[in-house]
Amino acid sequence: MKILYLETSSKNCSVAISDNEKLLCLTEEVSENYKQSESLHTFVEWALEGAGISMKDIEAVSLGKGPGSYTGLRIGASSAKGFCYGLKVPLVAVNSLESMIEPFLDKNYDFVVPLIDARRMEVYTAVYDGKTGEQISVTEAKILDETSFEEFKDKKVIFVGDGAKKAQEILQLPNADFNDNVYPSAQYLIKKSLEKIERKEFEDIAYFEPFYLKDFHGVKKKKSED
Repeated sequence: MKILYLETSSKNCSVAISDNEKLLCLTEEVSENYKQSESLHTFVEWALEGAGISMKDIEAVSLGKGPGSYTGLRIGASSAKGFCYGLKVPLVAVNSLESMIEPFLDKNYDFVVPLIDARRMEVYTAVYDGKTGEQISVTEAKILDETSFEEFKDKKVIFVGDGAKKAQEILQLPNADFNDNVYPSAQYLIKKSLEKIERKEFEDIAYFEPFYLKDFHGVKKKKSED
């Protein structure tokens, strides 16, 4: 089964194609200026070319549904819906935080905690079991302070994502590891997407909305910000 994956919730505009669990091609780029509107469809074309298939071969579309950049999510969702309508194929949606944890599972961490920067001291986050990847806390917008995640002070935990840098500066967790060079990536949507396809957990294309988590508040002065 050929599947197209779109992940646009962060500074990483990411497109992948798989044949079942086999990754055929990955095209992605991290940009400080959120280039999804400029790059997404070009990346899809490149990924199809790299995979050696055409759009008509695609049998399902998977979307990283957020949380994250409001504008990025809106672009990704509208593109995913358009592909599904045109191809008459199903849409599956995966929490974007889940695409950040896979490289860190089974690495002797008790917990993996993705942190997506949401400006100031706020992050989008959830907690995942470091071995199984099972989500053990709700996805939330969290204001970081010195007491955040203190329940893990005696545990081996890694914080990943572009919110990890500011977390490292404030959290009182001497045993924790931090990796701020991690973004949601389409290549790590494959496993969860296949599970959802197997269970026929498809989205209603007409009514699907990304997982914005917070209402959008526009900022007019700084065009480079989301």
